[in-house]
Amino acid sequence: MRDHGGDIDRAAAGHGAGDWVDLSTGINRRPYDPAPISHHALTALPTRADEAALIAAAARRYGAPAAQIVALAGASAAIQLMPHLIDGKRAAVLSPTYNEHAASLRAAGWDVAQPSQPAQLSGADLAVIVNPNNPDGRCFTPRQISQIADRVGHLIVDESFADPRPDLSVAGERPANVTVLRSFGKFWGLAGLRLGFAIAAPDLAARLAERAGPWSVSGPAIQIGTQALADDAWSDASVTWLAEAALHLDQIVTPHWPLVGGTHLFRLYHTPDAQTAQAKLAHAGIWSRIFPWHPHWIRLGIPGSRDEFDRVKSALTARD
Repeated sequence: MRDHGGDIDRAAAGHGAGDWVDLSTGINRRPYDPAPISHHALTALPTRADEAALIAAAARRYGAPAAQIVALAGASAAIQLMPHLIDGKRAAVLSPTYNEHAASLRAAGWDVAQPSQPAQLSGADLAVIVNPNNPDGRCFTPRQISQIADRVGHLIVDESFADPRPDLSVAGERPANVTVLRSFGKFWGLAGLRLGFAIAAPDLAARLAERAGPWSVSGPAIQIGTQALADDAWSDASVTWLAEAALHLDQIVTPHWPLVGGTHLFRLYHTPDAQTAQAKLAHAGIWSRIFPWHPHWIRLGIPGSRDEFDRVKSALTARD
């Protein structure tokens, strides 16, 4: 089993069913509130016009030509498909990071190195960077991305957490050997829709679309995604709120555990023992993310309400 957040079933199995606050993912807990799903979106196969409207909204949002954008069932779909579309044997994933990249590459037959420094990506046929990184929030500027791309065959830049940081994105202007992945569900808080995008050179984008097959995105996802991507007012307000909420979470947690890093959508803290810390929060019905490869790190998503913040504060100040 690959290790992921969002595993509330495991939380309930270990600590009992109840009113869980799931902070184990980086999914926005103040989600976008879409219009009701239309009869057409629910009952008809998506039309070319439907799909074109979604791509047009994504092109406007990301600043990339429509011919370079492929809509998929989440960024995870691109992570699974891309290893089959790039030539080579040697891959390098800048680590530690989201574990699906290395796992998917190995499943596709690649030899995968997991270096910790960007210079160590040099010479790879395929390299992967998550920007901002999950779980520590490490960031790279567009200039740094371009320099890394010059030293590898192909570079995948996973920008799943970049919506609040457009200054980091290379989606609109990037070298020809760079593919950008974007997640919809995290920032808009609608992960269940399973919507994401790959932005690649036109020939690679066409091959990716062919590999994904027809109707790779559902009608409801197309309708809601088209609407949400165009809603600048909601996006701007959410970025502001998340920035303030992340700082507020730090104010609550850092008297107990030092901050390691993070993004607008999650924070990473250093604990004396991550399993003990997770159990302490779980006792209060708060589920967090810990990592089998690091005994001290715990990641918390950003609470979505005053009540959720209060629950975190109460859990941390409760006596063991």
